[in-house]
Amino acid sequence: MTERLTIAHIAHRGDGVAETPDGPVYVPYSLPGEIVDTERVPGHPDRRHLLHIATASPERIAPICPHFGVCGGCAMQHWQTERYREWKSGLLDGALKQAGLEPPVDALIDAHGEGRRRATFHARHTHGDVVEVGFSTLRARQLVAIDRCPILAPGMDRALKAAWAIGETLGETRKPLDIQITVTEGGLDVDVRGSGELKVTHSAALARIGRQTGLARLTRHGELIVQNAPPTLTMGRARVPLPPGGFLQATAAGEAAHAELVLAHAGAAKTVADLFCGVGPFALRLAERARVAAFDQDQAAIAALKQAVNATAGLKPVEATARDLFRRPLVAQELTKFDAVVFDPPRQGAQAQAAELARSKVPLVVAVSCNAATFARDAKILVDGGYRIAKVTPVDQFRYSPHVEIVAKFER
Repeated sequence: MTERLTIAHIAHRGDGVAETPDGPVYVPYSLPGEIVDTERVPGHPDRRHLLHIATASPERIAPICPHFGVCGGCAMQHWQTERYREWKSGLLDGALKQAGLEPPVDALIDAHGEGRRRATFHARHTHGDVVEVGFSTLRARQLVAIDRCPILAPGMDRALKAAWAIGETLGETRKPLDIQITVTEGGLDVDVRGSGELKVTHSAALARIGRQTGLARLTRHGELIVQNAPPTLTMGRARVPLPPGGFLQATAAGEAAHAELVLAHAGAAKTVADLFCGVGPFALRLAERARVAAFDQDQAAIAALKQAVNATAGLKPVEATARDLFRRPLVAQELTKFDAVVFDPPRQGAQAQAAELARSKVPLVVAVSCNAATFARDAKILVDGGYRIAKVTPVDQFRYSPHVEIVAKFER
């Protein structure tokens, strides 16, 4: 049954919200002020599919991608840029206010740059023996086959071709594949997951794809299939060997924006702890002027960081340690030797580590986050422990999505 609704505002995940007698109803791809025709989403009484826009908002613009509205990767290509930026900044404002914090928030930094330098493509059997490669639909397990993606960086131009070749080659395994591709200075780095054990013929075919498409490296669950060039990245003055499937900021501009803010906030600190350090985008730059102790639970990332440090002249000492900071956060006593602490946890935040920082006497903390809600929770812990928020900046490297990143400076 069709239902006509009037959209009041945009929720934090990018859906339009209609206020009804039964409560709020969420309609993806709609805008404030629009009158839309919808149908119910089975099993979700507060969600609707958008069928038709009866009255369009004057703020609606044409999306840049023909797959928008079907592919679940982007939520906001249809909204005027200024209004989109206001909404995205508001995601951070709203999360902070909900936590009882109201610091002044800087203007949103656009860090999309040339586009995403990494993506995970999915390869699935859709009809009989047909294999398709693309992204998932919005909040569903269906696949949208794509032939191009305009939010990807130019260096990813050959990524889709490689992903399709891999999907078709491993099609007879009939296993759902995730194909993670990252742009490196040596070329595309590809890690295939979900294939299970492969026949020798499959491994040989993958090696041919790696050579024919000029991939820097092709791995399966981290195991090397073929390497044509070192998949490295420059961070500061160091060159880092990227572990297979290793984490990296989504855009080069995003990494640069985060690093610039972190370095500015760390100031003249001489000893710095870099927590959840990954392969070292902050540690390696900080080490040009300070002693650094870097921690992360990812042993491959720590090994890559150590290799980069050992191969780079002119850095101050960097001690890199594999440690699960969720189960074993640095305690207040361990933190006493640092002038500053930088922490950049995954989306779940760093509640246990924030609690130890709140008990410590570290004069300066720099928090980096990819989740406004968990950032606000951890910020509240620090503020209750005696810190003040000296500066907080939202960063938009995931353009068209509801994801906002944050860099903040806390002073005791």
